[in-house]
Amino acid sequence: MTRVLALLLLAVCCRAGDVFEQARRLGRGVNMGNSLEAPKGATWGRAFGPEDFDRIRAAGFDSVRIPVRWADHAGKEAPFAIDAAFMEKVDGLVRVALERKLAVVLNVHHYEALDADPAGQRPRFVALWKQIGERFRDAPDELHFELSNEPHGAHTAELWNANLTAALAEVRRLHPTRAVHVGGVQWNRAATLKDLRLPADDRHLIGHFHCYDPFAFTHQGASWTKGSDKFIGTRWTGTDAEKEALRRTFGLATAWSKAEGRPVFLGEFGAYSKHASTEDRARWTAFMAGTARELGIPFAYWEYQAGFGIWDPAARRWRQELLDALMR
Repeated sequence: MTRVLALLLLAVCCRAGDVFEQARRLGRGVNMGNSLEAPKGATWGRAFGPEDFDRIRAAGFDSVRIPVRWADHAGKEAPFAIDAAFMEKVDGLVRVALERKLAVVLNVHHYEALDADPAGQRPRFVALWKQIGERFRDAPDELHFELSNEPHGAHTAELWNANLTAALAEVRRLHPTRAVHVGGVQWNRAATLKDLRLPADDRHLIGHFHCYDPFAFTHQGASWTKGSDKFIGTRWTGTDAEKEALRRTFGLATAWSKAEGRPVFLGEFGAYSKHASTEDRARWTAFMAGTARELGIPFAYWEYQAGFGIWDPAARRWRQELLDALMR
């Protein structure tokens, strides 16, 4: 009986692992972007499956971040039910990734109505997390939840704090020790981490930030960004000034981490491929990934196989310069 009790206690301890260890296990990651977060019925979504997770794991990655546009697949009226087939699809992909020994960050992505009407959409937002929480209630600790990607628009810090508090309370009902990622407003900027009001007694939270600085370089010619054509031709050569500007962004995240006693995760960074040279993109990516590793910050590159991608689905090969930049 003593041995059984000891094993049970060990299982509980492993399950409720230290949040810094939970974050550390994310290591080097990649976003499975331009797929499940595409609008319902859109043609720009790129499917992924078991062979992609096999490839990602074999390349040396430790984790994947899976963005999901749940709101497009859920009812508009209470109980806001998520389409069963869509839930099954997401569940299957998450399970396959976990089976490949990849940690997973699963989020709510592109919930546009929430950013337009944060208070009015709160019941639906909480209902989505109720259903996600119930579906993954038996998943291992290697599955992390991320409450909402890049709150912005009408989502002020005050409204976001109210929404994250409500959603987190629902998640904690079945997942008291699961790692939950929370970023700040204004597109998960490191500078807005300080505006988060997190429950002091919840020690299983990870600060989540994104960095696409300098934006004129990383988004030159991006069709979804108004005025980005004027950025075409912007270089990133790795001057001392360019590096120092990025270090300041990292410094905001590490200062918050130290003050709060919580780990941080760099959930997105990348440079769009249409106009930036491969050489400049690889140089910038190597600096970003290298700085994150020096500071002990796990990361997820944006993204796997689309406009920022490290995998070329047409040629079926890695874009080696970018892969090396992440893995060196």
